[in-house]
Amino acid sequence: MHMTFIKQAAGAWLARGLIATAALTLATGAAHAADKFDFSPAQQGRPRTSKDAEAVKAIPPGFKFVKEGVLTVGIAPFAPPISTYATDAKTVVGFDPDFALLIADALGLKLELQPIAWADWPLGLSSGKYDAVISNVGVTEQRKEKFDFSTYRLGLHGFYVKADSAIQSIKEPKDIAGLKLTTGAGTNQERILLEWNKRNVAAGLKPAELQYYDDDVSRTLAVVTKRVDANFNPNAPQAYEAAKNGQIRLVGTVNAGWPLKSDVAIATRKGSGLAPALTTAANDLIRSGVYAKALARWSLAEEALPKAETNPPGLPKFAP
Repeated sequence: MHMTFIKQAAGAWLARGLIATAALTLATGAAHAADKFDFSPAQQGRPRTSKDAEAVKAIPPGFKFVKEGVLTVGIAPFAPPISTYATDAKTVVGFDPDFALLIADALGLKLELQPIAWADWPLGLSSGKYDAVISNVGVTEQRKEKFDFSTYRLGLHGFYVKADSAIQSIKEPKDIAGLKLTTGAGTNQERILLEWNKRNVAAGLKPAELQYYDDDVSRTLAVVTKRVDANFNPNAPQAYEAAKNGQIRLVGTVNAGWPLKSDVAIATRKGSGLAPALTTAANDLIRSGVYAKALARWSLAEEALPKAETNPPGLPKFAP
């Protein structure tokens, strides 16, 4: 009994040591994030574009912006690389702010970002506080009843493994058979994994074992310390983590709306007429290549849309 206790204690100490080492490495990576990402308020490397006559022409003649000559955009700074605060703790930076600036450039307008709590965007947009919301909003059929949408990024969940993992690809249900995976409890990504497990069991394959951790840091640590084989969660934060410290890598993506799709879009007031102009501007940015540059700047090349759309099919009302 005494020897068993010693072995158990040693195992616990080893596990804590591995976690502490991984946490230190991740923290060191965070300290060097500035080497790969620009979090300065100046944002001198932001891509810019010229005025787009076709997009400007698509703005309805009677449309009134919140401020004349300004595109006012609601945005929730929640996490890099999508949107966060710069080193001055007040300037919003990330891909969404960069994209908002490009859209404003294309419309021949100045940009004013209004930082908001994400849950507040529907009321603020409906009440006319801002012209548009560019804040990682996914298209759903329920949201389309009150808002118009112009898509600008794929909504992706990513499978990330430890950098030296033997796993090379996870793209379909059979690829997760027998693996240990972490994901968010009660999320759309968990729904996908549970459905994949059902299909695998029906096909005579082993289900994946799902483990749950409280936050992104804990999930990444679980991958790095090999407690799980992969982390399946929204792609963007994991892409940032992978680029930042090189300890994890992408082995597959799945649309957030699987088996349907749920792209990320600019939200505007229903029937305002602004959405077609924004879609036109986005497609011109895609064709010119500046859109790809903006994505690459934040390690989000995987999330590039081939074409922007106005009010495409979104997640049905019954989906989580």
